[in-house]
Amino acid sequence: MVRRSFISGLAAFFGVGELMANKAKAAAFPPVPIWRPSFQQPLDSIIERIRYYSNGKRDFTVFSNGTCVIIDQGLSDADAKTFSLKVLSDIFHFHPDMNPSLMDDGNVLVRYNHPAVNVVLKEIAKAHWSEIEKHHMEGLATSEVLITPLGANKFDDIGKQALLGRAYMFMDAQNPEIVKIERLR
Repeated sequence: MVRRSFISGLAAFFGVGELMANKAKAAAFPPVPIWRPSFQQPLDSIIERIRYYSNGKRDFTVFSNGTCVIIDQGLSDADAKTFSLKVLSDIFHFHPDMNPSLMDDGNVLVRYNHPAVNVVLKEIAKAHWSEIEKHHMEGLATSEVLITPLGANKFDDIGKQALLGRAYMFMDAQNPEIVKIERLR
């Protein structure tokens, strides 16, 4: 007992406990970014933009942090929720590649390898640019490297906004809460 306490104390003194905790965090799967933006985007504005981008011809679900999953028309609410949760889980448990696009209204649309998107509203990004500028690199998952036209993990303003949108997707994937099902009008 005394020997174990001495060894534990020695390990703590040399930071072994902290090293072990950091290794456990790094080994977590799937890896997630540490950035959790301090601000939200208005969901009504996101819904309106998705309606616009889809020409009002698609049904979709909306998660609490603004991630939207495009669903087939006519799905029951239960099936829409099941499908949307699976899509978000599939993105989360597979490397969440993203494809950002600057839209004609100045917003950034972030698409994934499944039918889900995030919109980064230009006025919200502008209002919170100092946080985006300061924390966008924390939008990368552990040991993640994204290749951009500027090079590995080098981001222009659109890329920084895309990391913001993807941070919201990660937040939705970790705590999935569908807040609305939007139907064709």
